[in-house]
Order: sequence, then structure tokens, then C-alpha cells
Amino acid sequence: MTPRTLFPALARAEAVTWALLLLGMVLKYVTRTTALGVSVFGLVHGVVFLAYVLVTVLVWVDQRWSWRLGLVALAAALPPFATVWAERRVERADALGHTWRLAPGGEAPRHVGEHVLARALARPVLAAVVGGALVLLVTAALLVIGPPSPPGSGA
Repeated sequence: MTPRTLFPALARAEAVTWALLLLGMVLKYVTRTTALGVSVFGLVHGVVFLAYVLVTVLVWVDQRWSWRLGLVALAAALPPFATVWAERRVERADALGHTWRLAPGGEAPRHVGEHVLARALARPVLAAVVGGALVLLVTAALLVIGPPSPPGSGA
């Protein structure tokens, strides 16, 4: 996958999981029919959110985005559906290459972050496994910590 295919795919997936989570919230809090949607779609959204954040940072480093563009793309993960807007903004800025700049045979890395990414791009299957494991590890840690306290609970 290239930055031009990976970033938009995660941006759209993040928006879809937002829609599913909101549907689950409607079923739980409005119709009071089931909480299963929030449990299932909340977990799916959390995993995709973390994957979007990871991919955004990797693409930001590889494509040498400005601080402003990188932070906007990251912040877009917070409000519902904003990643679709961020994807369009990144596309309009022509900030997604057809290849990975730091892939083998590409540019030489200039700092620690680029060196790490270049090593990952040299072994893409291993990098995908490690990235997936990282997302799952963070997800597991967040599940152990538990959900945030409801507003007004004093906790």
C-alpha cells in the first residue's frame, strides 16, 4: 500500500466506525433497545481510531507534512466524520505520494523518526504485524483502564 491508498482508507474507515458507534448510541440511549451496539462498535471504532492515528503519524513523517497539516490530520480523528474532511484537505494539498519516500531505494533518512520508518518500510509485513500488535496492545491497555467516568460522577 502507498500513502495515497493507506491514509484515505483509514480516514474513511474511521468515519464509518464513527457512524456505527453513533448508531449504537442511538440504540442504547434513545430507543433503549440494546447496549450491544456501543460495546461492539465502540471497540471497533477504538481500534480503527488508533490505527488511523498510527498511519497518520507514519504518513506525516514519510511525506514530510508540515506541523500544521499533521496536527490537523490527527485532530480530525476526534470529532465524528472529520477524517473525511482531513482526507480531502490532504488531497487538495497534494500531500500524499504514490510511493513511500523512505522505502528501500528512496531517499535517505535524516533523523531518528525517519530511520525507524525506513527500517519498517524495508520489512513491510513485519512492520504491519508490529503496528497491528501495537494497536491491539494499546486497545487492551485502554480496556483494562476502563471507560471514562460519566459527566457529573465526580470521578
